[in-house]
Amino acid sequence: MSASPRKALVTGTAGFIGYHVAERLLADGWLVTGVDGMTPYYDVALKEARHARLRRSNAFVAHEIMLEDDAALARAFDETAPDVVVHLAAQAGVRYSLENPRAYVDANLVGTFNVMEGVRRHAPAHFLLASTSSVYGANEDMPFGETDRADHPLTLYAATKKATETMAHSYSHLWKLPTTAFRFFTVYGPWGRPDMALFKFVRATLAGEPIEVYGEGKMERDFTYIDDLVEGIVRLIDAAPVEGAPVGPMDSLSPAAPWRTVNVGGGQPVGLMPFIETIERALGTEANKVMLPMQKGDVVATFAKADLLEALTGFRPATPVEEGVRRFVAWYREHYS
Repeated sequence: MSASPRKALVTGTAGFIGYHVAERLLADGWLVTGVDGMTPYYDVALKEARHARLRRSNAFVAHEIMLEDDAALARAFDETAPDVVVHLAAQAGVRYSLENPRAYVDANLVGTFNVMEGVRRHAPAHFLLASTSSVYGANEDMPFGETDRADHPLTLYAATKKATETMAHSYSHLWKLPTTAFRFFTVYGPWGRPDMALFKFVRATLAGEPIEVYGEGKMERDFTYIDDLVEGIVRLIDAAPVEGAPVGPMDSLSPAAPWRTVNVGGGQPVGLMPFIETIERALGTEANKVMLPMQKGDVVATFAKADLLEALTGFRPATPVEEGVRRFVAWYREHYS
């Protein structure tokens, strides 16, 4: 007699990363409950197109609700009784947090609290939640390691993500809930977010419009291709933290809870100008660049240590930027043809 399919509750399934994670879990035979508020932060039609693709599977159930709606979220938890919870929904965007800070408090703090209450009541085998490399903030020691201090966030976005890490730690300690907070590093790829640099550069260049290059093009980012990110997340599902059992000196495992943070990045930063040149080669045309100073909240560089991810999963992101950009451009041309 075959075992029953595993059940995952994934928040943010109409978003860029949540969509890809849900798609992968469905392909791996999971039953997936998706939760998404369909907020108008960017084109809702793109979110609806992602959800429509997931709905092709009979193993996918969607709840279009806001995380702040604690009663509706509780019903979604009760209907699912998940084996694993992957919390990816958030108000994203570093720069938008300067314009609408309350959205980050509502979605990231209140919303995450409501998710944690569902986790507390149902006690899944593993609770995984998305954080960001932005939590490293003013930290100048690179590459960024999970055991480095991350106490000086430069934006409210980063501050709310750091807060969700520590909130989840308290629940992990109090209720013995195995919890992993993964820190993302500039994720890109097909079905990406329109507010991200790659999407904006491709759209503007194809339209014959100039692109805005901040930091005079001197910034560096540890770009992570979406398929690599998903592979890391899926492998981490079965690498739940065990209190008192670190995998090595690089492990961020808490001394008081089955909780850790894990970088999901390749540790191969790329300069902004070489990144733009890669886009130009993929498009077969040169971009008209407008050089601008650094914006508030931006950091000069991000650079991940990937040793802990590799120790836990045997995997390290390695898709070359040239390949990832080529795949994005191919998707963009097809989707917006």
